[in-house]
Formats: sequence, C-alpha cells, structure tokens
Amino acid sequence: MKRVIARLDVKGPRLVKGIHLEGWRFLPKTPNEYCYEYYLQGADEIIYIDAVASLYGRDSIKDIIRKTTENVFIPITVGGGIRTLEDAYDILRSGADKVAVCSQAVKTPHLISEIANKFGNQCMVVSIQAKKDVNGNYKVWYDVAREKTEIDVIEWAQQAEELGAGEILLTDIDAEGMERGMNLDLINKVSQAVKIPVIVSGGVGKSIDASNALANGADAVAIAKALHYNKLSISDIKQEASNQNLMYVYK
Repeated sequence: MKRVIARLDVKGPRLVKGIHLEGWRFLPKTPNEYCYEYYLQGADEIIYIDAVASLYGRDSIKDIIRKTTENVFIPITVGGGIRTLEDAYDILRSGADKVAVCSQAVKTPHLISEIANKFGNQCMVVSIQAKKDVNGNYKVWYDVAREKTEIDVIEWAQQAEELGAGEILLTDIDAEGMERGMNLDLINKVSQAVKIPVIVSGGVGKSIDASNALANGADAVAIAKALHYNKLSISDIKQEASNQNLMYVYK
C-alpha cells in the first residue's frame, strides 16, 4: 500500500525547514499544530527528525511526541541522535512507533540488528542521506549531510536490510528543499535493490512529483516544505496519486 507521509524537522521545541539539510529556518506554529493539521488532511504517517539532537538532548523531541500522541492516531517515526538501544527505547516509550537511525547506523551497523532484535524489524528504519559524486555514483552522507563517506548507497541499503531494517528512509540531499522534483534514478535503483519498503524524501513541489516517485518504486513519499508552506495538501497529493492509479482514495 502506497503512503503519503508528513515529515517534520525539529530544532529544540520548534519546527524548522532548510535546503539541502542546512540553513534551517523556523516556522511560525508548533510542530504539534502542523502535525495535527496533516493528520486531519489524511496523512498516513508522521516522521519527526530531530535535526540537532546532540545539542539539545532528547527532552524536546520526547515532549513533542507525547503531545502529538494525544490527538494524532497514525504511526509516528522519530529520528535524530539515536545512538544506543536505550535511546531507541526512550523514543518508543514516549509514544513513537518506529525509530529512524542514520549516523550511528553508519558508524556501528550492529545497532540496526540490536534494535530490530529487541523491538522488531517494523520498528527499525534506516535513514540514508544520499548524494551523487563527481563520477555519478551515489554515496552515503551522515550527520545532517555534513559528513561524507565512500559507502555506496545501494550497497548500504542492502546491508541495512540484511541487518534487520524494516524500512529505508531515503533522502536525496541535492533535491531536498528544492521543490523541483524527486531523484527518480536514485529512487528506482534503491527500490529495486531491496525488498523492504522505501520511503523517499526531498524534492516534492507539485503533486505529480510524489506520484512520479511512487511510480518509480517508492512505497511512500515523505513531504515537508510544500506542506509547511501550504503549497500542497495531503489530499492534493493523494488525489493525484489516485488519478495515476497508484493509490485508492477513500471517499
């Protein structure tokens, strides 16, 4: 089943949005207010990414999760700053359904298996920040797109699946925040390389952008900027996907 997901990047208690995962700008309303709006619009899931967890600690995001679960009743994934099994437990205990791990998964891949074995594969999402290099190969970055590796994105996605990941959250750094369409080449390659669901993020500016991603193998599209600035609604995106026979919209 294809899904439309609202992605919310938070910095402390505030919702932020950047371009290429940097240059964060604060948005006027609280993360919980935005989240509730997307829930009413028909979002299938919510993804919270704590952009600066190492600076602010875990309390801010845990408070946001607890408030969200008071009136939002769809799955919630939380990523950012999860370095240990205990970190994952704290997030899940706060009300999240899944945890997304990026940097620490790259540094200590066995953490993927630890979380999957303890809480189930369905709880373990590996977040991959991808960027094309000068040779046209996709490489893994981490630490909010500040640190580069020589790890091939396709191979890393396959390894993450083997280690127990239940889903991949794939963000194209170059497309993120640009609203010029998603990287269909990258989406297609990763989706074909793994059997687990692939959530894609970065580049949606029009409803057709999301539909194109779903048509190229993505199981779900996570959208931030176009929703936050009221350029699109969840219903707009779902209706376009329905028009393309990619999703059934319940009347």
